[in-house]
Amino acid sequence: MIVRQLQDAEKTSRKIVDPKGNWDSTRLLLKSDGMGFSFHITTIYAGADFQMHYQNHLESVYCMSGKGEVETLADGKKYPISPGTLYILDQHDKHVLRAFEEMKMACVFNPPLTGKEVHNAEGAYELDADEIEE
Repeated sequence: MIVRQLQDAEKTSRKIVDPKGNWDSTRLLLKSDGMGFSFHITTIYAGADFQMHYQNHLESVYCMSGKGEVETLADGKKYPISPGTLYILDQHDKHVLRAFEEMKMACVFNPPLTGKEVHNAEGAYELDADEIEE
């Protein structure tokens, strides 16, 4: 069994801060834990407005607090986010996330993250070298 406390993990290298200042993410469950997915608690800072495109991962995001919106760029559709909202990027959706106030999110990634990822120029996380198919 694995048991972790968020407040403890936030004091370790499991907490990653976006170099562009949009978010921080504490990765509670990682690839090395062997569960087949990763689980993170992510804070999106108030006023954040940034594009992402997870080309290599599927993500589910549950809003625990705060308000904002997610916009899918393929169709320009905007979806409000508030506590209790779950959005699922099941098509590797290119999207923009906007935080009208600070949002606390629970995020699940498949395949799992290793823990050090930050968004690349495309707004995606890279795959580990051992996950890239040749």
